[in-house]
Amino acid sequence: MASKLIVGNWKMHGSHPANAELLAGIVAARPFIAEVAVCVPFPYLAETVVGLAAHDIRWGAQDCSAHDQGAYTGEVSAAMLAEFGCRYAIVGHSERRAYHAESDQLVADKAKAALARGITPIVCVGETLAQREAGETEAVVKRQLSAVIHTLAHCASEMVVAYEPVWAIGTGRTASPEQAQAVHALLRAQLRAATPHAAGMKILYGGSVKPDNAATLFAQPDIDGGLIGGASLKAADFVAICRAAG
Repeated sequence: MASKLIVGNWKMHGSHPANAELLAGIVAARPFIAEVAVCVPFPYLAETVVGLAAHDIRWGAQDCSAHDQGAYTGEVSAAMLAEFGCRYAIVGHSERRAYHAESDQLVADKAKAALARGITPIVCVGETLAQREAGETEAVVKRQLSAVIHTLAHCASEMVVAYEPVWAIGTGRTASPEQAQAVHALLRAQLRAATPHAAGMKILYGGSVKPDNAATLFAQPDIDGGLIGGASLKAADFVAICRAAG
């Protein structure tokens, strides 16, 4: 059985002392059976590289530009991230889609830009509460993923997919294991139809994963790990989730 992947998404949190304490706590808990990574705010990439350089924990960014370079003030390119040794870049997070009006195609273009620089995009898909209650979950997530599959073409199998029900992010609500598995199975079927390498792809769950629900979620057949938000900011909680993954 392939190892799970656990990725911490710090969002817009952090400080020099807090980061040092958090990274030290994660490193001290090694080794993990699961693959582990942290995606940090851009200003903290350099210190994350230093803190994790001698260890088997990966690091990544929370976004990247669809452009390689140019007059795009405030943007950060995948080429820049690659210079830090970034392994992952989160693209299409629901907060980016909602607060920055990122379209499905822009998310797909960002994923393509990341892959072109050797960075694995973690492509987020997910529905809002209104969409779920309207019975639109399947249509929404399939549409979001379809744009990326089409744009990446034969490279689609190189991405990681993260299902994050918007109604379960930072709300304390969590999709039941059965609800999460149903969407993961749907996404897996869509990937299988698009690429012969779908069986080896990872689909993460990203909705309020905590130490007390992680093992049950990760036991589902199509959940290959987690994209962890709030719980990734406390070393003890994040470590417990990593342990629950294997």
